[in-house]
Amino acid sequence: MSAIHSDSYPHSYYFSTMNHASSYPHLSEAIEADVCIVGGGFSGIASAVELAERGFNVVLLEAKKIAWGASGRNGGQMIRGIGHDLSAFKKQIGHEGVDAISQMGFEANQVVIDRITKYNIKCDLTMGYCDLATRTKDMHSLEQDYELLSKGSYGVKVELLDQQQLHQQVVGSQRFIGGLTDVGSGHLHPLNLCLGEAKVAHELGVRLFENSQVIKIEKGETIVVHTEHGRVKAKQMILAGNAYLGELVPKISGKILPAGSYIIATEQLPEDLHQAILPNNHAVCDMKIDLDYFRLSADKRLLFGGMCNYSGRDPKDIKAALHPKMLKVFPELSNIKIDFQWGGMIGIGANRLPQIGRLTPNIYYAQAYSGHGVNVTHMAAKLLAQAISGNSQEFEYFNEVKHMTFPGGRHLRSPLLALGMMYHKMIDAF
Repeated sequence: MSAIHSDSYPHSYYFSTMNHASSYPHLSEAIEADVCIVGGGFSGIASAVELAERGFNVVLLEAKKIAWGASGRNGGQMIRGIGHDLSAFKKQIGHEGVDAISQMGFEANQVVIDRITKYNIKCDLTMGYCDLATRTKDMHSLEQDYELLSKGSYGVKVELLDQQQLHQQVVGSQRFIGGLTDVGSGHLHPLNLCLGEAKVAHELGVRLFENSQVIKIEKGETIVVHTEHGRVKAKQMILAGNAYLGELVPKISGKILPAGSYIIATEQLPEDLHQAILPNNHAVCDMKIDLDYFRLSADKRLLFGGMCNYSGRDPKDIKAALHPKMLKVFPELSNIKIDFQWGGMIGIGANRLPQIGRLTPNIYYAQAYSGHGVNVTHMAAKLLAQAISGNSQEFEYFNEVKHMTFPGGRHLRSPLLALGMMYHKMIDAF
């Protein structure tokens, strides 16, 4: 079974089925670049591709291995939008800003799909997603979403299903009373996507360095980024460490909380069983605060995730924590073996809006995707590349939003948010 953290990849289902291992050198000399990117996950790698396509000389520094963090461990669900209601931000960015960010969220999936198609990245992309209602109030929310999506600018077919339709078309569980399907969203193998994009970046001329943790940043008109054995001089910089940035840049690390998210993967399921539980191979999520999400892998295992942990402490046994939740949804899997268990940290901000902005005139950052990282990271990368290229109108809407620093410093951030989430779970139960 898996170790949650290690210097190499966690022993996850993704690690066991990756197309190729990354093998990039560590930085051991002084070099120069137009842009230095810190972080080798989706945000950093996608930004590197976007910038290289625009002709920039790019260096990327990863503290461990490409996609070692959330980008190589997540649920692999690519879901439309940024995940949260934007109405609260009208005072800061106006109706025009809210509408622009909403549209960017709708278009984010296509950014990923276009990247996969353009460079023929093998990552098991499968279209089809469904939000699941377990309560009447969830169904009312889905009805409202259906009206907005079907009459708005999303431009992709969505369908509202009652319990019988849901059971026949999406998920063979009596736990859910309805759902909203979306053929513009879907699921994929996130580690293979990120590794594939890193290969693309390398072929476009990006210099990628692994095991090259940044220990110091000298700000100025020219930025100097130091690792233990080398340094990079750059005109501009992107901070893309998200939940794994640590205290390198306290001004932004204080605005994000690393929260644990965990997954188990079953053995391969016989055809009659996987057809019974997920007949059309959708990715699905329920609508609770502490949501469950699940899907089939390409080789027909059930990947079941959830149990977002805000305490800062990993569970001692992921399987023991998640397996009972899985059996509540699919009791028929009681005799099915669990082959993998793993977890990692996602980045969450206080207001749940992705944090995409500018620290200084030449230092940019992107973080806090709150569980929607597969697509929103790629949207952020496109915005960062546009801003660095001098075309930054859409980027500025995100940059104008003010984000709260979590109180209490890094030691109290997790306990305080854990208390807050406990309160919201209690409210959500009614």
